[in-house]
Amino acid sequence: MDVSPIARISQPPLKNARGMADGLEQAFLSEMLKYAGPREASGEFGGGIGESQFASMLNDAYAQAISERIDLKLIPGNGGGK
Repeated sequence: MDVSPIARISQPPLKNARGMADGLEQAFLSEMLKYAGPREASGEFGGGIGESQFASMLNDAYAQAISERIDLKLIPGNGGGK
């Protein structure tokens, strides 16, 4: 019985993997900021429904800014910063 070797699977391009890792970092940080980030004001100084709608967009913007400045090392062997 002749068994042929298993074909080697090529790695995705690092540029594509880096983009996916950046997106995953942003999603992770956005979720963490929902629980640990700035809180909405309540009472007379609260913004009501508009503030709660804007808060999710603000969390996403914070997550993007943070992920651009830090590296969570989702790509092994990245060698440091982005």
